[in-house]
Parts: sequence; structure tokens; C-alpha cells
Amino acid sequence: MSRLLSSWRHRVAERLHGRYSDRGAGFVEYAGLLLLIAAVVGAVMALDLHEAISDAIGDAVADVLGSSEE
Repeated sequence: MSRLLSSWRHRVAERLHGRYSDRGAGFVEYAGLLLLIAAVVGAVMALDLHEAISDAIGDAVADVLGSSEE
């Protein structure tokens, strides 16, 4: 059991401080995410889907809360 625990401890330490450590997202990843969000918002606005999406979310919330405002 102690050998298994030692092996696990070694792997966790290597993941946190070794060559596999992840130090966070870089500028390129944040810029890519920002461009993706901007593209989705632009498509929704260009296709005039914002009212349909708003109505669908409102209907779902009304169903969850049990109130019907029709």
C-alpha cells in the first residue's frame, strides 16, 4: 500500500511541478476564445435570432418556476 501511495504522490508532484505542469492559458488562447465568442454573438445578431433565443430562455425559466405568462 505504501508503494502505491508513494507512486501516486510522485505522479501528483510531477504533474504540479514537472514537465507536464500547466501554468495557465496564454494570450493566444484568450484571444481565440474572445474571437469565438464574438463570432457567435455576431452570427446571432446578424441572423436576428436574439428574440427567439430570449423567448426560449424565458419559456424554460417559466416552466421551471411553474408560472405561465401567456
